[in-house]
Amino acid sequence: MTPPVNPDAALCELASAGDTKAFAALVLLHQGAVRNQLRRLAHGDLALADDLAQETFIQAWQHLAEFKGQSKLASWLYRIAYNRFLMHRRSQPASTADQALVDSIADPSSNDAHRSALRLDVTAAMGLLPETERIAMIHCYYLDLTNEEAAQVLGLPLGTLKSQLLRGKARLRELLAAWAPTT
Repeated sequence: MTPPVNPDAALCELASAGDTKAFAALVLLHQGAVRNQLRRLAHGDLALADDLAQETFIQAWQHLAEFKGQSKLASWLYRIAYNRFLMHRRSQPASTADQALVDSIADPSSNDAHRSALRLDVTAAMGLLPETERIAMIHCYYLDLTNEEAAQVLGLPLGTLKSQLLRGKARLRELLAAWAPTT
């Protein structure tokens, strides 16, 4: 059985050689996931997420030759995006950097009002978590990274990431303990 073809590998090779169309294809493949990561990190600030995503892909283009393929391209891009987010946060005054904006994650096509209500409550509860736990949860549950990939993206030891996930889930359970859908 032949191993599955990795579409990123061929495109990365072409883009590293200066092929802008290959890089544009990589951007198209990954921009949604990177924007989603940044939107969640930025508490739903779409304009900020778009700006940081653009910066992420500019930096990726400038440093693509440094990508050795030892991890997934998506993980490498998530790492760049996370670093761009951290650089932005550090440049902001504490009062605006810590402002909590609740984003709506309810699926607009969903007809299940209870599920939408729970999603909104989970989103609000996520905003109450300490940042380290919230960021770990975003990368593992919203971006569907493995624990190992998330630890790599966040630059954390695997055990630290797992501890943050456990604490985050426990706090979410506490925050949502009284949740009950209205009928």
